[in-house]
Amino acid sequence: MAAEKSEGLSHIGVIMDGNGRWAKSKGLPRQAGHREGVEALRRTVEAAQALGVEHLTVFSFSTENWKRPPDEVEALFSLLRLYVHRDLDRLNRKGVRVRIIGSRQRLSPDLVKLVDDCERKTVSNTKFNLNIAFNYGGRAELVEAAKSLARRAVAGDITPEDIDEEVFSEYLWGKELPDVDLLIRTSGEQRISNFLLWHIAYSELLFTDVLWPNFGREDMELAIDAYKRRNRRFGGVGE
Repeated sequence: MAAEKSEGLSHIGVIMDGNGRWAKSKGLPRQAGHREGVEALRRTVEAAQALGVEHLTVFSFSTENWKRPPDEVEALFSLLRLYVHRDLDRLNRKGVRVRIIGSRQRLSPDLVKLVDDCERKTVSNTKFNLNIAFNYGGRAELVEAAKSLARRAVAGDITPEDIDEEVFSEYLWGKELPDVDLLIRTSGEQRISNFLLWHIAYSELLFTDVLWPNFGREDMELAIDAYKRRNRRFGGVGE
């Protein structure tokens, strides 16, 4: 059955939280939680596409995650490699375009190549958009955009009066992303953790106690149903 577009819901962002707590609750190492988190990502991508969502953006690795122990950082990198190697061909066949948004700095050359190859291979796909925020931070994204505009201003290519929201957004890492309609965070934490600060200006926020490794289609459906009951006013008075 073809997916029906969720009316007024084009873009869902997900802060995938709770891998470590899931592993701890089962007496397993944190890396086991991250591996189960990859399985939850597979389920969620399939669910979002089936439910008619056009964009899904997931927070995979933040610029602040470099503070974690080196072995855990490397484990997270290995999971991205594993996900791409196992799933990219399948995603490509299903018409999924994959974008990796974030800084390439500090990434190993093989990881940069993996990211670039992933984007290049799926660039022509139009059925669904999977955006992975990797080595990403919302403040860093805004700072880098400001630097790029400043360089253009110094070069005389642009004046301060030329800069508006539309121009500024063209210098974001996520410049091709529409605004996020619904932001979901799992594990019960209620904060946005420097995720897509520009794109979530008017997002509806939904916090669920479900740990990320347990998240699946039913949870996505519940989140979408909750979203549909919201009254989005965008600064106005609403209906």
